[in-house]
Amino acid sequence: MLIVVSYDVPNDRRRTRLAHALKDFGERVQYSVFECRLDAEQLGKLSRRIQAEIDPEEDRVRIYPLCLNCERQVEIQGSGKLTEDPDAYYL
Repeated sequence: MLIVVSYDVPNDRRRTRLAHALKDFGERVQYSVFECRLDAEQLGKLSRRIQAEIDPEEDRVRIYPLCLNCERQVEIQGSGKLTEDPDAYYL
């Protein structure tokens, strides 16, 4: 399943730690947006990892799971391409 994660974290240290954590699950497509190809178990791990890295009082993270039909309708304007399912995962 394609998952889009966006975040707004005002603290530099937490923002950097969150970005490094998200790199373990997907690919950065914009400064504060990642696309991840995950199954349900991996999505749970991602969610727990995010919770461990943020301050829920200050930080905002949004996780958008896209259904297959929604994924087919993703439109990219400008440079870039939709994140593909990798041949191997490194966690």
